[in-house]
Amino acid sequence: MGNSADKSGFSEDEKNVLVSVLDEIIPPSGDGKFPGAGQAGVGSYIDKALESTPDLRSMIAQGLAELDDLGRGRGAAGFSALPRETKVDLLNQQGFVLPLTLHAYAGYYQNPRVVAALGLEPRPPHPKGYEMEPNDLTLLDPVRRRPKLYREC
Repeated sequence: MGNSADKSGFSEDEKNVLVSVLDEIIPPSGDGKFPGAGQAGVGSYIDKALESTPDLRSMIAQGLAELDDLGRGRGAAGFSALPRETKVDLLNQQGFVLPLTLHAYAGYYQNPRVVAALGLEPRPPHPKGYEMEPNDLTLLDPVRRRPKLYREC
């Protein structure tokens, strides 16, 4: 791949392949109600999520580069230009797909477009969220009556 990634994320080439890969992991629904994971922008979520795991980011970036090279080796302009069946075959041979899939699901089901398509309100659960019963703070009385169980230095 021509572009190299900076320290903060994937290169532009890697991002383009990632979008195509994500749309294979979670494809768009036939009726258009649900976007594919790539179309929904889950790549940005994954890019951010992998900041804390540079080894995994490196493994995924290398896998994306290999996929693009394999696509070119098959006469296409890259992985994204391959037919779906060929993409799926190549993805089934890659070790990075399982951890990528876990991140893809996490990002996909937090995406506002997907949450809305599920018939839910795309917002955080609080402060407008769930009704909670008032706390019964008297439940803490036995703990408050106990002596300190630690040493002060």
